[in-house]
Amino acid sequence: MLATLAACTIHAAAQADHQTDHTHDHPHRHDTVTDHSRFTTNRPAAEILPLPAEDDAFFFVVFGDRTGGPADGVKVLDQAVADTNLLEPDLVMTVGDLVQGYNTTEPWMAQMREFKGIMDKLYCPWFPVAGNHDVYWRGDNTPEGEHEQHFETHFGPLWYAFEHKDCYFIVLYSDEGNPETGEKSISKPETQKMSPEQFAWLGQTLDKAKDAKHVFLFLHHPRWTGGNYGNDWDRVHDLLVKAGNVSAVFAGHIHRARFDPRDGIEYVTLATVGGVQTGKVPDAGYLHHFDIVTVRDDHIALASIPVGGVQDVRAITGTVSNETGRLADTRPSVANPLHVTSDGAAEGLVTVTVTNPVSRPIDLTLTLDSADSRWTVSPDHHHGRIDAGASRTFEFAAGRLAGLDTAFRPLEVVLNTDYLAETARFNIPEIRADVPLTVDLSAPPMPAGEIAAAFDGRTDHIRIESATIPVPDGPLTLECWMRARSFGSRVGLVAKTESSDYGIFVSKGVPEFSIFLGDRYAAAGADAPILKPGTWHHVAGVYDGAEVRLYVDGTLIKTTKRSGKRRTNTRPLMIGADVNNRSQPTSFFDGDIDAVRLTADAVYTGDSFTPARRPVATPKTYLLLNMDGLAGPWLFDESGRGAHPVVTNTVELINAE
Repeated sequence: MLATLAACTIHAAAQADHQTDHTHDHPHRHDTVTDHSRFTTNRPAAEILPLPAEDDAFFFVVFGDRTGGPADGVKVLDQAVADTNLLEPDLVMTVGDLVQGYNTTEPWMAQMREFKGIMDKLYCPWFPVAGNHDVYWRGDNTPEGEHEQHFETHFGPLWYAFEHKDCYFIVLYSDEGNPETGEKSISKPETQKMSPEQFAWLGQTLDKAKDAKHVFLFLHHPRWTGGNYGNDWDRVHDLLVKAGNVSAVFAGHIHRARFDPRDGIEYVTLATVGGVQTGKVPDAGYLHHFDIVTVRDDHIALASIPVGGVQDVRAITGTVSNETGRLADTRPSVANPLHVTSDGAAEGLVTVTVTNPVSRPIDLTLTLDSADSRWTVSPDHHHGRIDAGASRTFEFAAGRLAGLDTAFRPLEVVLNTDYLAETARFNIPEIRADVPLTVDLSAPPMPAGEIAAAFDGRTDHIRIESATIPVPDGPLTLECWMRARSFGSRVGLVAKTESSDYGIFVSKGVPEFSIFLGDRYAAAGADAPILKPGTWHHVAGVYDGAEVRLYVDGTLIKTTKRSGKRRTNTRPLMIGADVNNRSQPTSFFDGDIDAVRLTADAVYTGDSFTPARRPVATPKTYLLLNMDGLAGPWLFDESGRGAHPVVTNTVELINAE
């Protein structure tokens, strides 16, 4: 249920993204006035802006069904009460099914006390409506009227009305049962009829409310939808139309929202506030929500808010805003890579450390996940709380059956975190990070022709974990062959830059090599676009300890004098992209890449050299990918250091001719 509540919060954000501006076609544009006495400025010749008319208005909230779901559905109800208190309406109405019911006296009483205990936290008055769950009895010794007497004793009358701000609120009872046999049923039209007694009372009440600006009705069953409800509502509807001032009728029961206006009356059916909920189509009303009704003299406005979709402005202090953002950027740390044997099998401990860098405690759930079902993990999750500034380490035993094929997928660490502020709990978006793997691979067979990796410029990338390429401080050469289809405004070719480390960029066809030395980047780049789409180019960046150089097709393009200690990071090296501060790819390359080599040495000197189409490893080479073929999901690293990257997404190996 808590997961459903979180989904409701996500739905609220998604719903906001799909709002349509109805300002210009709204049938009830608010009145405005030009009033010099209410408008002040010292600006000369300033326009007097139109001001809202000072008409009275108010709003109330309507809750849907609470029942039919798991017992902890009351947690969703509790959240709805907290949301509503932030809005402070005049009052809250319900549409029935307040308790699980379908039981005898003792459990009914316990459920009644539980429901009232939560609803009584509301700052405003709330009003009950009886539904089938509230009155249907199951068990021996069924009393007359089943639980009707219990309801009237502890909740209130089965039907009643009250006035508020020149409006009438009328509550009806839709489970009177068969007028001849007394049978109560939600599926038989003959049991879904209004008794002469209630019908006469409704007519008298509508007459009493004839001068009200608005009349609102509330009942449990949406009888106007027909079907098992029969057609008894037609005579009620005629009575409402005749009254002339009935603005809306609200019901529940079906656990999904729908709107059925008829003859100027807005018929509104609510879904749930903690009841059983499939969530089949949240955007179309299959969700936990409550409705807000804003009442003005000549019209009403209707809006639905998913439970959990209201935020407390006062709870989001500067500290909360800053620290939750920091948590969202904090990655779990895996101590050692998990080793995979040459046949694809694996077995070992995955040790994950989570650090809390903020001033408040955090609650977390940690799991390991994979799209490859051949992995097994024990335990299946860890829960924990980490105090401010502290760290905790968790262990998983992980294993994998043999099978080194293209269906291989790595393990991921999945971290779900809640930031515990003084007055609220804030959910941090889920964080995923691959468990680093090492693997025993044999060199693939030499291909008949030259092979390259193709990147789509949208999501494709190859990721090499930083721990597998521990290049020491000092000289460095990064190089590759590339053939672009197009160039974007910012394009990472081979990079792990994040206010640190190094990378080659080819933005707008302008090559540049950057490396972080001392307290800032040293860059060597071309002054204009020199890389041509559809043409193979060799690009190399060199740092020799005293200067940074860029070579294109073996020709020195730019030199920048600089020395200093390299600032490193633990971000992965991305091929076909750059990396962001969450270790995810960004600034994607559209084209083909081959012969990526990373060497802890200044490989090239002077003004020119002839680049090898197929470079070889030296003793100081830390990564060499000639893209010769895959072993399972891995590209073979020819450096001899085993930095074999897993190829994910849709990167393809193609003929480079």
